Amino acid sequence: MSAGLLAVVVPAKDEEATIGELLERISRVQIPGYMLRTFVVDDGSADRTAEIARTRGATVIPHPANQGLGAALRTGLRAAVEAGADAVAYLDADLEYHPEDIPRLVEPVLAGRADYVLGSRFLNGARGMKLHRRLGNHAFTTLLRALARCPISDGQTGMRAFSKEAASRAEIIHDYNYAQILTLDLLRKGFRLEEVPVQYSTRRYGLSFVNWCYPLKVLPAIWRELRTP
Repeated sequence: MSAGLLAVVVPAKDEEATIGELLERISRVQIPGYMLRTFVVDDGSADRTAEIARTRGATVIPHPANQGLGAALRTGLRAAVEAGADAVAYLDADLEYHPEDIPRLVEPVLAGRADYVLGSRFLNGARGMKLHRRLGNHAFTTLLRALARCPISDGQTGMRAFSKEAASRAEIIHDYNYAQILTLDLLRKGFRLEEVPVQYSTRRYGLSFVNWCYPLKVLPAIWRELRTP
């Protein structure tokens, strides 16, 4: 019996300090019955992110110019579906999330209980998260929970899993970000959601794209998603 394919999608922009370690740790992940293939979407990096990813055996999909995290995830999901993936795991490239949690993340999908899984930092306490980020996450998660009418503890997580069907039907209507609109999109299409606890570490290198203008870009995208038939 041939092994199934689990795609791991990693959007990255200027992450040369972390991408090598991340891919090395992903390469050590084992899920019985599945072969892992990693897709790095290089979103207009100006450093050695793509070069390092290739030397670590990842399939690199380049964006010649920076398009945004939502656009990068859209590209990665499309590549995973076209490669015939049976399931897809997604995580950020900055090592805030632990690749060792991938088996736990995809288990609800592989077991047939869920189509879409959120890796929740807050089910494990999110130790070390800065206060302003914790407050921002709480505010947007509260909004998402109200709109989705679904118990969600971490609506902004950068670690998620998808069934083949959810990955193929996911629509990300905003290039800048995906967090809230992707969840609303999949829940409105009837896909089953589950949360699992994942580990969290504070970012050691670089800066997060989330800043003071985040709400100004995300709130209109949420409104647009809600108005989409």
